[in-house]
Amino acid sequence: MPKKVVPEEARRRRRPTRQGQVLSERLIVETALRMLREHGSSGLTARRLGAALGADPSTLYRYFAGLDGLTRAIGEELMGRALDAWRPMGAWRTDLRALGLAIHASYLAHPQAAVLTASRVTGRPREIAVDEAILGILREAGFTDADAVGVYHAFIDLALAFAALDAGALALKDEAREADEEMWTSTYARLPAETHPHIAATAHLLAGRMNRSAYPLVLETLLDGAQARLAARGA
Repeated sequence: MPKKVVPEEARRRRRPTRQGQVLSERLIVETALRMLREHGSSGLTARRLGAALGADPSTLYRYFAGLDGLTRAIGEELMGRALDAWRPMGAWRTDLRALGLAIHASYLAHPQAAVLTASRVTGRPREIAVDEAILGILREAGFTDADAVGVYHAFIDLALAFAALDAGALALKDEAREADEEMWTSTYARLPAETHPHIAATAHLLAGRMNRSAYPLVLETLLDGAQARLAARGA
């Protein structure tokens, strides 16, 4: 049976850790982000986290329901950073584009954490605030509730799917990522037109695009479809 998480006010340490820091949920999450960046997901364990914090590993369970609870909190932190970086301007399409790009950028700033958390639903306040903002933008723009939910679903899944895909490439070791990127010039660009006419004709364009994220383009396609649906309903 999982241990019960201790309420915030009851779990604060009165004494600093061996590193001279007073433990908090935020400090643990920030330390976990650093560990993920330095060691990857396999390096994030309660023992290592406790050592990095200068505290007993069991301390983690006073703040989170195990490593899974910590994973959700890390996802919440990435979503919260996107929300903090976003500034709504009052135009639904502009605001959704900016929020989508902010989410994508927040996750890519911590690729190992993004790979670990992009598929998770945290149910925590900052994530809920993002969902409320998206649905509010759509409903206030005139989308029906059914259309708003449909666009929201596609929008948030698109942002997180590309966050996971692009972060996966960034999380590779440098030599592996560079080898993948060079494939477009070392292999694809050298395929003969006799056997691969379409690749040969577009090889120079592929080399220029395929190492960049397609997320901005696909996001615009999604927004185009949403705008067309809104215009058709208005007409």
